[in-house]
Amino acid sequence: MRKLQRPPQTILDKAKERYGRYSAVNLCNRNTIEFRLFRGTLKLNTFIATLQIVNRICDVAFALSDEEIQGLSWSDFVAAVTEPELIQYLKERRLYINETINAEEDM
Repeated sequence: MRKLQRPPQTILDKAKERYGRYSAVNLCNRNTIEFRLFRGTLKLNTFIATLQIVNRICDVAFALSDEEIQGLSWSDFVAAVTEPELIQYLKERRLYINETINAEEDM
């Protein structure tokens, strides 16, 4: 049995109706999308990294189909990250999992 896919406009309308303007991603304005994911910071690297992750989200949204986005894992999402500030930001928060970690076992 094949699952019926809803058209993108239906999904967008439902998100606007349910989550409203104060959600993590505000879709209520007609011509803009507002990202409300981040706290304020005085660290330049954190500020740059947050801009870069929003840019990565937008790149993925433009490049992939709805079905591809639904199947996207976090590992796949960060695999294409090349910006050093964003990589450092993700590593500091243990969210960058694309590098192997060499650790010795305690005996």
